[in-house]
Amino acid sequence: MLKFFLFIFLLIYSSASMAEVNEVQISSRLDPNAIIITEVDIIFVYDDEIVKDFPISKSSWYSGKRGFTISTGDKVDVVNVFIPQGFDSVSATLPARKAEARKVFVFAYHDDAQASPVDITDMSAVSIEIDPFGIVVSQLD
Repeated sequence: MLKFFLFIFLLIYSSASMAEVNEVQISSRLDPNAIIITEVDIIFVYDDEIVKDFPISKSSWYSGKRGFTISTGDKVDVVNVFIPQGFDSVSATLPARKAEARKVFVFAYHDDAQASPVDITDMSAVSIEIDPFGIVVSQLD
């Protein structure tokens, strides 16, 4: 009987999705002569209930960010990076418990107001490029 419960526990635990994100590189392809600084948020969510209620657009994220982070407490980590235009590349400093995240999302202030969060949970090395039309998120080789 103990083996059965152990098997069920391992089955449930192993089916839980954990984040693979280990590296995030951010760069700007905007004109270096423009006066633009883009805010990029990388959000690590550690609770499934919060994933269900996560903001669905850039405007809802940035307008409610303060209240959301206060209400969720230690169930989320937000890595906030400001990128000046034409900036070659910066490696974001990720939280120590990054592998425990249930989901990892990206928002950028430069994106369209209705832009959805980009789910990078299953990517290990991520590239975020800021261009004149928004952001492009891809897996690094």
